[in-house]
Amino acid sequence: MKKLLWLVLVGVLLSPSAWALSLDDARQQGRVGETLSGYIAPIKQDSTTLALVERINQGREQQYQQLAQQNGMSTAQVARIAGEKLVQRAEAGEYVRGINGLWMKKK
Repeated sequence: MKKLLWLVLVGVLLSPSAWALSLDDARQQGRVGETLSGYIAPIKQDSTTLALVERINQGREQQYQQLAQQNGMSTAQVARIAGEKLVQRAEAGEYVRGINGLWMKKK
């Protein structure tokens, strides 16, 4: 029984999902930032950050497509509206990309 419990514990700790980077963690660590396009962009270029950006942006794309179809808009229009709101809602200390393309840390 002890051995089984040990194996389960080791399996959980070694599982990629147990160590996965969350979007909130990435924002707080300055790895990613919100953009006016409605998608996050990497600030750090490591593989963990890039994988997170890909996963989050795929999910956003699907949501934007659904909303666009429901509201008779293009996906790009929905993404731009969401991007403006996400940039405005970013918390102090998080990065956003301005219209000039430069990263700014929100105060």
